[in-house]
Amino acid sequence: MKQILSLSLLLFGLAFISCNQKKKGDEKPSQMEQVMAIHDEVMPKMGKLGKLVGELKSKVDTTAMGQQYEAAMKDLQDANTAMMDWMKNFGDRFDSEEILEGKALSEEKQLWLNEEEEKVKALKNQINSSIAEAEQLLSEE
Repeated sequence: MKQILSLSLLLFGLAFISCNQKKKGDEKPSQMEQVMAIHDEVMPKMGKLGKLVGELKSKVDTTAMGQQYEAAMKDLQDANTAMMDWMKNFGDRFDSEEILEGKALSEEKQLWLNEEEEKVKALKNQINSSIAEAEQLLSEE
């Protein structure tokens, strides 16, 4: 768990730095920048995931509604785990120069980036839908 937290902080720092880099003219963002932009969009929602898990946890019981709360809580937890796993895998595949400085990718790493782009898009959908579902359930009280 400590390792995941350290990795999360490192990648968050890298993402923060990448957000603050100046763009050159009107160039189209690179694929790496687009992937990082999706990450940067959903990363701030991780706190909301945790908050919603806490709200749902106290409502879980054996009733039908309690089971819905439990399912929504599991979806949020799965989304959180998916984000941590994606960041670890991404950090294992690419170095900081490739992520932050636009260092050219090998043919293999370009294929990996294509995979990671699809994964981060699916992750974004997973996070957004789990949050929406939990908020909907909580608003029905």
